[in-house]
Amino acid sequence: MTNVKEIIAIPMGDPAGIGPEITAKSLANKEIYDMCKPVVVGDAKVFEKAINIVEKDLKVNVISKPSEGKFEYGTVDVIDLNNIDIDKLVYGEVQAQCGQAAFEYIKTSVELAKNDEVKALATTPINKESLKAAKVPYIGHTEMLEDLADTKDPLTMFQVNGMRIFFLTRHLSLKDAIAQMTKERVRDYLNRCDKALQRLGVENRKFAVAGLNPHSGEGGLFGYEEVDEIGPGIELAVHDGIDAVGPVPADSVFFQALNGKYDAVLSLYHDQGHIAAKMTDFHRTISITNGLPFLRTSVDHGTAFDIAGKNIASSVSMEECIKLAAEYAPKFTKETL
Repeated sequence: MTNVKEIIAIPMGDPAGIGPEITAKSLANKEIYDMCKPVVVGDAKVFEKAINIVEKDLKVNVISKPSEGKFEYGTVDVIDLNNIDIDKLVYGEVQAQCGQAAFEYIKTSVELAKNDEVKALATTPINKESLKAAKVPYIGHTEMLEDLADTKDPLTMFQVNGMRIFFLTRHLSLKDAIAQMTKERVRDYLNRCDKALQRLGVENRKFAVAGLNPHSGEGGLFGYEEVDEIGPGIELAVHDGIDAVGPVPADSVFFQALNGKYDAVLSLYHDQGHIAAKMTDFHRTISITNGLPFLRTSVDHGTAFDIAGKNIASSVSMEECIKLAAEYAPKFTKETL
């Protein structure tokens, strides 16, 4: 890995959730500062309270822009938006002020990235109900980032223990997802996945496409999707110059990728890839949003309102999220290929 340390923005997340806590715990890990220059975008009062909750020896350095950061272990540089009434903050409850604040942290982080003041975003959990209470017109991070960055149809990639997984379809019923498994879509996504890995600086890009049916259909014995659409789509992508094989039976393709046979797998539907990643290591499964004009990594869990403010939440996922941003940031190319 390159020794270049880039500035990573960490929007603090919903103040009533575990975001501030896991950020504080993560930044108490010296390894983070050895890899990057983290800047928290949030509310200084909330973050100081989180530091006290997790009982870490950290000091807050309030700054107005990333260039003012000290980036010293033991001191957390915080861009303070000062947008929470700390006396009214209740952990674990849906609050409009928290939904609005979480949105403002993300919006500010995006602006910093667009202005090249930070190289990447490592995002913490936000809450859909809190956003709704604040009348923020987005249901989640992806939709928010898509609009704020003026980008269409961002591409999600999971990474866990070196295994990368892309998704041909995501939030659809299985029936509707199968209808989307056309040769044209398979070809398009393999091309997009290849470009995404290029932007992350990945030199070797051998893809495997997961099969849909048992044993990838056994030549039509167990279904014709592989014969009629998925296989031909892979052939079209190969003709385009993409290094891709498949469909490879889903009961083995992820294991093979985890052991280095493939550089990435194109999962055909949501649970196929999610189960593979999270069974490998739930806490270290990190999401990367490709197709944005900046790098964005994210934890793959929610605000955990039931344990917020109790110093129970694990910071493993957040630490991995920041580390992955730090790993890819020096190699990431902003230009759309």
